[in-house]
Amino acid sequence: MSSVNENTCAEQGRSIPDGWLETTLGEVINIIGGGTPKTKIPEYWDGEIPWLSVVDFNNDNRWVSTTEKSITELGLKKSSTKLLNVGDIIISARGTVGAMAQLKREMAFNQSCYGIKEVEDVSDKDFLFYLTKHSLKQINRNTYGAVFDTITTKTFDVINVNLPSLPEQKAIANILTAFDDKIENLQAQNNTLEQTAQTIFKERFKNESEDWERVKINELVEISSSKRIFHSEYVDDGIPFYRGKEIIELSTKPDISTELFITEERYNEIKEKHLVPTKGDILLTAVGTLGVPFQVRNYKPFYFKDGNLIWFKNFSNKMSSDFLYNWLKLKTTQNQLNTISIGSTQKALTITSIKELEIPLILDKEKREIFDKVLSSNLNKVNHNLAQIQTLKQTRDTVLPKLMSGQLRVNAFKA
Repeated sequence: MSSVNENTCAEQGRSIPDGWLETTLGEVINIIGGGTPKTKIPEYWDGEIPWLSVVDFNNDNRWVSTTEKSITELGLKKSSTKLLNVGDIIISARGTVGAMAQLKREMAFNQSCYGIKEVEDVSDKDFLFYLTKHSLKQINRNTYGAVFDTITTKTFDVINVNLPSLPEQKAIANILTAFDDKIENLQAQNNTLEQTAQTIFKERFKNESEDWERVKINELVEISSSKRIFHSEYVDDGIPFYRGKEIIELSTKPDISTELFITEERYNEIKEKHLVPTKGDILLTAVGTLGVPFQVRNYKPFYFKDGNLIWFKNFSNKMSSDFLYNWLKLKTTQNQLNTISIGSTQKALTITSIKELEIPLILDKEKREIFDKVLSSNLNKVNHNLAQIQTLKQTRDTVLPKLMSGQLRVNAFKA
């Protein structure tokens, strides 16, 4: 990684470093529009060309390599969609404006996004990814639309940016890429660890055996929900209050930005009278997106919305939190949860139906403890990686604006 140093431009009487250009984002990118082949013509779909829409990428991952849908060569030819190359950038332009990704393979894309390419001899595509990401606040301030937030190609012409020389652009991109590469590697490690845990679990209970039996889950853990919090009790700051949305995010992230809060006084009142979630407890999404488990990783205080989440607490000595967490993530368990859900418009899980589920119980205490140690070791590695990911993201997001403004300069790059 190239080294960096602080450069206080204001002290030297200029707003940006020498050799940098004050310009607009529109001047340093080529913008490509997308399109959708006619959906009623089967010959246009399910081909070899990945076709991107906003559902295929999010701001948590820099790269996108797969898509839900694909099109044929004929679909590409007979529509306004275009191919983006490896390394090109995609940004959502309607609805959820500003979701971004960089392509790991050639892809077509729909009209709700823009493709962004570099300008030859002016800009570097990896640098442009970070420059555009740094400009998202400006971009979102320039949306329009009564129903959906929208940006147009002209939006980029009013986004002010500072542009260093091409060699410095590449050096800056290399520094930021080093962070994202490490984050991607840790995420891949976690995927492998979780798959390994699932494999171990499935192999252990693949066949009926005399050394384990099925037991109703409510015999091994207390299953409940929270006390109701009313809308009037929300405050602007205080103890985080989670819904299913936040729990889904927390299931894969070490921390999130909280939207809702309750007062510390209300939290303490609930804690004293009814208890609150603590480390090792498990929350399960019960409305909408069903069956996403979140294992509470620390003692940071929070509370959650009744009805939206089911709470597993007070585990017996026959079943650990790690065991239940891994069981809930099994595909077979997920299928069971979908089977027992209620509702036609919006699916939901009830505490009553969850209590009737049966879970495998290893009868021999020593064997049970050995198995739990394997699961616990695996989860500890996952959580350690999540903490590292959080630190890397925070560091990257701290240096990003400094590198883009020239406050932080790269020492080693070829002119």
